[in-house]
Amino acid sequence: MAWLNAQVVPAIDGLGYGLLLFLVAGGLTLAYGVGNTLNLAHGTICALGAYTAAVLGDGTWAGLAVAVMAGVVGGAAAGGVLAGMVAPLARRGPLDQALLTVGVGLVGADLLTTVTGGNALPVAVPADIAGTVSVAGHQYPVYRLLVIVLALIVAVAGYLALGHTRAGRLVRATVADPDMVACLGISPARVRTAVLVVSGALAAGAGAVGALIIGAGPGTAESVLMLSVVVVVVGGLGSVPGALAAAVGAGEVQTLGVSVLPDWVAPYLLYGAAAVALVVRSHPALSLRGLLAVARIVRPAREGGGS
Repeated sequence: MAWLNAQVVPAIDGLGYGLLLFLVAGGLTLAYGVGNTLNLAHGTICALGAYTAAVLGDGTWAGLAVAVMAGVVGGAAAGGVLAGMVAPLARRGPLDQALLTVGVGLVGADLLTTVTGGNALPVAVPADIAGTVSVAGHQYPVYRLLVIVLALIVAVAGYLALGHTRAGRLVRATVADPDMVACLGISPARVRTAVLVVSGALAAGAGAVGALIIGAGPGTAESVLMLSVVVVVVGGLGSVPGALAAAVGAGEVQTLGVSVLPDWVAPYLLYGAAAVALVVRSHPALSLRGLLAVARIVRPAREGGGS
């Protein structure tokens, strides 16, 4: 019982970190999974939001609001610039998009590091959310609880927007059949631009909100990009519920798994778990549905043999 009690905080921390990963990966999920544009500058846009929060945040609610809004505007602008750059590559497949955006991302991350002096910047949050509250008898940061609530709101809003609004249906139709969308008098290029603008705003906004956790310093862009790719690939392209489940799973692996398993396993745990998840997804017989189907087949055979 004492051992289980000691895992309460890591488990909640894993949920909070996983939902933050969902926020951070949301822009990449939208751009690639829904908009069919492989934006490997996603980590740099998210880092832009984190740096903005570190520079503009002064420990007040007004400062936090200004930092988040500035990050969102900057991310949207970066998304618009990227949309113009990748527009000529729209029909040339994801490899060309990857080469272009990864180059832009590397240059952008280096510029951010150079401008800010090459050091990790401190992030100030309002005193009201800098403390802790009691959760199941344990003290837990209020800031992380707010991130959990915000991520759940974004998940629900994103699911409803993509699946139950005209804009969401238009984006999916543009990916599936851009020529048909053009016949309706709607420019597929403008739809893709709008998707990248919104995904950039989401990425930078998430970076600003989660700056206290993900940090604002050298390496932020690269780590955010790698984690986002894991969430998008494991969760399934264009699936908001899948991305949410993958992000929460990654968060629990990163926190609860590291807390329970030996230290030498920690560096390989997340990517090893992601590899196992992909193997299971690629072999239907290994999935839960496949195992249940096998059980339904085996049970009558055993009963017939017994009679």
